[in-house]
Amino acid sequence: MHKNRVNILGTEFDNFTAKQFHKYLDDDLDLKANRFIVTPNPEIVLSARKDSNFSKIINNADYVIPDGIGIIKGAKSLGTPLHERITGFDTLEYLISAVNRKQLKLYMVGAKPEVIEASAKKIKKQYPQVNLVGYHDGYFKDDAPIVEEIAAKKPNVVLVALGSPKQEFFINKYRDQADAVWIGVGGSFDVFSETKKRAPKVFQKLNLEWFYRLITEPTRIGRMMAIPKYMNMINKEKKNKK
Repeated sequence: MHKNRVNILGTEFDNFTAKQFHKYLDDDLDLKANRFIVTPNPEIVLSARKDSNFSKIINNADYVIPDGIGIIKGAKSLGTPLHERITGFDTLEYLISAVNRKQLKLYMVGAKPEVIEASAKKIKKQYPQVNLVGYHDGYFKDDAPIVEEIAAKKPNVVLVALGSPKQEFFINKYRDQADAVWIGVGGSFDVFSETKKRAPKVFQKLNLEWFYRLITEPTRIGRMMAIPKYMNMINKEKKNKK
C-alpha cells in the first residue's frame, strides 16, 4: 500500500493528490481488492484521541484521506503539509462514476429511508451502467440481513452512511464479507440525493463549507465547536515540537 502518512494528533493521513488517489481506486476496482477508506475531519480526529479502539481502526484502514480544511491547516501548522484536501463527498462521486464506467456492482447502506430511496433513484437515472445490487436505510436493529445480502451480492463498492464512528466500526467488522472498496460516507447521501444542498462553489473555493453548513443548520453549533478545540490542540502540539 501507499504508506506515506502524516500524523495529526494521533491520526495518520495519507499524503497524495486526489488524482493519485483516484488512480489507486481505479487499480483497486480492477483488481477486486478489499479496501477500507476513512475520511477524518477534525471532529473524528478528536473522537479517535478519546477512543483507542476507534483510533486503531482508522490508522489500520487502507486509505485515510483529509476531509476538512482543518486537517490541511493543522498539517501545515505542524510543518508536515498534506498535498490537498480530498473530501468524502468527492470520493463518493468518483467511486459511483468509476463503478458506472467499469459497469460494476454497488451496494449502499445508511441515511433516512427517503434519502436512500432518492439516492438509488438518482443512480438509476444518471448512472445507468451501475449495477445497484441493493440498498438499505440506516434504521436497522439487526446487522445480519444486510451483511448476508452484501456477502451474497458481492458488490465492488459498498457505501456506508451510518455516521461516525458507527460506520467505521461496521466496515471494520464486516469488510471480509465482500472484496469491495468500502467507505464510510457520513451525511453524503443527503447531498448526493439533493435532499440537502452542498455549499455553493464560492464557499467551497474559500474552504468555508463548514460555515455554510453552520448558517443553514444552526443546530450543528455543538459539532462545530470541535474545530476551535482541535486547532487549540494543534497549537499546543506545535509548541511542543519547538
